[in-house]
Amino acid sequence: QVQLVESGGGLVQAGGSLRLSCAASGSTFNINIIGWYRQAPGTQRELVARIFSGGITNYADSVKGRFTISRDNAKNTVYLQMNSLKPEDTAVYYCNARKVLQNEDYWGQGTQVTVSS
Repeated sequence: QVQLVESGGGLVQAGGSLRLSCAASGSTFNINIIGWYRQAPGTQRELVARIFSGGITNYADSVKGRFTISRDNAKNTVYLQMNSLKPEDTAVYYCNARKVLQNEDYWGQGTQVTVSS
């Protein structure tokens, strides 16, 4: 089992920045991908950014150039630096860890990000 704990959400004005953290614990070996997803009310959960075990990163088009995903392997923590925030970035942000060969998915409890105009 993998436990994921997100932190760093909050209320920020448009144009501001936040940094989200996702701390992983438990059986963290063989995690292939860690990603950040978000879900706004009435919408489906969508991928924001993800980082593969080899370091490759992917971003949703809507956040490219504004968000950066990174990791600290020593701390088993993945970060999402969010700059130039927009009201449409308002959502609950979830951390996801995936073990591909084991076909296992783990989710954190989510952290609320609210961007005021």
